[in-house]
Amino acid sequence: MRTSDITHDTALLRRLNTRATLHALRQGGAQTLTQLARAAGLSRQTAEVALADLVERGLAEEAAPTEGGAGRPARRFRFRADAGHVVGVDVGPRRILAMLADLNGDVLAEQRLDIDERLPAAERLALAERAATACADAAAVARGGVWAATAGTSGVVDRSGMVTVSHLIPGWTGLDLGGQVGRWFGCQGFAANDANLAAVAEHWRGSARHVDDVVYVLSGYRAGHGLLLDGRLRTGRTGSAGELGRLPLTGWEDPSVVLGREGRGAEEIFEAARAGEERALGVLDRIAHGLARGASALVLVVDPELVVVGGGFSRAGELLLEPMRAHLAAMCLNPPEVALSTFGEESIALGAVRLALDHVDRERLDL
Repeated sequence: MRTSDITHDTALLRRLNTRATLHALRQGGAQTLTQLARAAGLSRQTAEVALADLVERGLAEEAAPTEGGAGRPARRFRFRADAGHVVGVDVGPRRILAMLADLNGDVLAEQRLDIDERLPAAERLALAERAATACADAAAVARGGVWAATAGTSGVVDRSGMVTVSHLIPGWTGLDLGGQVGRWFGCQGFAANDANLAAVAEHWRGSARHVDDVVYVLSGYRAGHGLLLDGRLRTGRTGSAGELGRLPLTGWEDPSVVLGREGRGAEEIFEAARAGEERALGVLDRIAHGLARGASALVLVVDPELVVVGGGFSRAGELLLEPMRAHLAAMCLNPPEVALSTFGEESIALGAVRLALDHVDRERLDL
């Protein structure tokens, strides 16, 4: 064997050991070197070398000693979740929600802005940037400390982060949203459809965390669907998967259209329905029927384990879910379980955080 081959193999083995040590450190919290070696499946000496590498990279540090007990406590080490950060932004027609999170996905700062739905694209982007950078400032994170950023928005977003179709936001079609977001922090930027990101959030830490085949229904002013199969987001060739609005056979009717005919706002309808008003209950039933018709098109094709209902209208809770379950049962051969979103209207920004973290895990932490 040539010397170069031996050198390459040694370097590869060291990287694999460091990767295993990092994984054990992230999964197990603060640990002694002996505990870390056992969790990583390495000898104590090998784990020590890998740990030194992680400390040098700024990804690990010694944890504070535990109090109590006789004698000198064993040194413990922990993953430095604050070594880098990610940003997730929900840029919607009427609202902007930005979040900054550490490498564990813990949200450190949030910024919310209510905006005019007629706001031009340039002004909307400027406000989104202001919200995102305000999060970094609030958490005392320098611009270079943000390693990836993702924006979620309505419409069709392709794999490059380009908004190819947008009917709700003026001047949005043709926008390189992923590129714009990345320039805010000089990092890799991404963009994705709002319902898709909400599905990611629910699978990460929400109502769908224990299942892998999920249909997410975004209800409210913004309507849409997200789809996860085998735990992976499925967006299709152009990012249009789940866009059912142009399929006449579904009978899809946005909840906002139903409310427009009623002449009352969503919260007013919810309150009246909770009080038992028959007319309000009928409105919720019509909304539930429309949501079920849209969801059934995906349910009948992919046979998911779970349908998660999120967005603004999910605030109606069981008043919406109960008739939706009944309508799905009438439309589908084997109707899945239907559950409320854990995060409600925060799910899009949280899904954006998760997508940015996925990039960091692949490109910066997959040693």
